[in-house]
Amino acid sequence: MSSDPWGRVDETGTVYVRTADGEQVVGSWQAGSPEEALAYFERKYDGIVVEIGLLERRVKTTDLSAKDATTAIDHLRQQVDEHHAVGDLDALRKRLDALVATVEARREERKVLKAKQTDEAKHAKEALVTEAEELAQSEQWRSAGERLRALVDTWKGLPRLDRKSDDELWHRFSHARSAFSKRRKAHFAALDAQREDARKAKEKLVTEAEALSGSTDWVTTAARYRDLMTEWKAAGRAQRESEDDLWNRFRGAQDVFFAARSEVFAERDAEQGENLKLKEELATEAEKLVPVKDLKAARAVFRGINERWEAIGHVPRDARPKVEGRMQAVERALQESEESEWRRTNPEARARAEGLTGQLQAAVDKLRGQIDTARASGNNARADKLAKELEGRQALLDQALKGLEEFGG
Repeated sequence: MSSDPWGRVDETGTVYVRTADGEQVVGSWQAGSPEEALAYFERKYDGIVVEIGLLERRVKTTDLSAKDATTAIDHLRQQVDEHHAVGDLDALRKRLDALVATVEARREERKVLKAKQTDEAKHAKEALVTEAEELAQSEQWRSAGERLRALVDTWKGLPRLDRKSDDELWHRFSHARSAFSKRRKAHFAALDAQREDARKAKEKLVTEAEALSGSTDWVTTAARYRDLMTEWKAAGRAQRESEDDLWNRFRGAQDVFFAARSEVFAERDAEQGENLKLKEELATEAEKLVPVKDLKAARAVFRGINERWEAIGHVPRDARPKVEGRMQAVERALQESEESEWRRTNPEARARAEGLTGQLQAAVDKLRGQIDTARASGNNARADKLAKELEGRQALLDQALKGLEEFGG
C-alpha cells in the first residue's frame, strides 16, 4: 500500500483521495506501481489546477461573459466532484466558489458600465452636433467637408440611445450638414470664371505637348511630359465640353511620343535578349565545373568564362539577377572547394579533431562501463540515467568522427 498527504493506494490497487468528508474512491490502478498510480492522479489534479487558474485569469482580464464563465465553472466543479484526481480538492472547491462570486460581481459591474457608456455616448453625440453646427458656418470648404465626413464616421461608431433622443440629435446633425452643403454649392457656382482661366492655361499646355510629340530626346522629353501633367492638374478644371477635348489632344500627343520611345526600347531589348542567351550559355558552361574535381583547372576555366562574360553587353534588367546568380553560385562552389582543401590539409585542425575524438571516445567507454556496473548491482534507475547521457555523448562522438573523416582519417 502507498499513500501521500492527499491520497493512498490500497493492496487491491484502489486509489483514494482524502477530503473534508472523508476518503473518496478515485479509481482503480493495475498498470504499475502504487507510486505511479498516485503520480498519475496527482497530474490530473495539477491539470484541474491549471484550468482553474486559466479561468480565473480570463474572468479577471478578459471580456468573458457571465454565461460562459458560469458554464466553465460548472464544468470544472463537476471534475472536482467526481473525485478523479488526488490533491486538495476542498481547496479547489473554495476557489470555484470564489470565482462564482467574482463573476456575479463582474455582471453587476457590466450593468453599471453599460449605463455609463450610454450616458457617455449621449454626451459625445451632443458634442458632435455642436461641432457640426459650428462647421456649417465655415468657409473652409475642403477641411470643413472632410471634418463633417469624419464626424459622420464617429457618429456611426457610437452606441444608439433611446429612439427619441437619438432622432432629435440626428435631425440637428443632419440639418447642419445640409446647410453646409448648400453654402458650398453656392460658392462653387461662382467658380465658372476661374474655369475659363483653366481652359486658356490648358490650351497652352496642349500646344507644347503636341510640339514635343516628335522628339527623340527620350529622357528629357519624358521628364517634360511629367512636368506638363503636373501643370495640367494644377490648372484646375475647365468647362466639361472643353476639358474633354483638351484632354484627348493632350493625351494623344503623349501617346505618339511614348509609342515611338517604346519601339526604340523594344529594339534595344531585342539586342539585350541576344546578350542574355550568350550569358546563359556561359552560365551553363560554368555550371559543368561543379562539383569541383580539379580545383586549379576549374579556376583557370572559370577565369576564361568570366572574361568572355564581361565582353558581352547588358541583358534585360528583370533577367539579370537570375543569370548572374548562376555564375555567382559557381564562384561560391569554387571558393568553398578552396576552403575545404585548406581545412583538409591543415595539421593543427586535424590534431584538434583527433584530440576531441579521443576525449569523446574515452567518455563513451567510461559511460558504458558505468552502465554495466549499475545494471550488475541492480541499480537500473542509475543505469537508465547514464544511458541517456551516453546517447548524447555518442552523438557528439559520431559527429566528431565524421569531421575527422574530412581529414582522411
